[in-house]
Amino acid sequence: MKEVKIESKLYVFDNIEDTPEEIQNLMQLAIEARKNAYAPYSKFHVGAALLLDNGEIISGSNQENASYPSGLCAERTAIFYAGAKYPKATILKMAITAASQNQKTNKPIPPCGACRQSIAEYESKQDKAIEIYFMGEIGHVMKSNSLANLLPFGFDSSNL
Repeated sequence: MKEVKIESKLYVFDNIEDTPEEIQNLMQLAIEARKNAYAPYSKFHVGAALLLDNGEIISGSNQENASYPSGLCAERTAIFYAGAKYPKATILKMAITAASQNQKTNKPIPPCGACRQSIAEYESKQDKAIEIYFMGEIGHVMKSNSLANLLPFGFDSSNL
């Protein structure tokens, strides 16, 4: 048996004001999108904003349903819309923010597993990493240069 060590490199900004101006603007759009979340069941509101290589910015918010699996996370709402509207565009950067009605989210909230898989699919499809910035409602902002840092053993079409 052999041990395998996996490392992920992430970067932490003290707050949104410490990020580059382009990311501050993208995160502000994610915050605005978060305000449009439909989350009557979880009371957990998430917003995402994507910067595409064509200059377009796409945003999305989570949309819940009484039949829980029928809802959709903010990240996938934005990614799938970008794929439908601009199928040839490359996603360069993604900003994600989450807030709970039950408590202040003061630590970075990363994408869920299903969203990680969807982001991985788009990185594979476009053959280019997506910079991912994520935060709670307040506090630190984390940056990952690629989804591979968040999902090291990704599943893609090469496995089929």
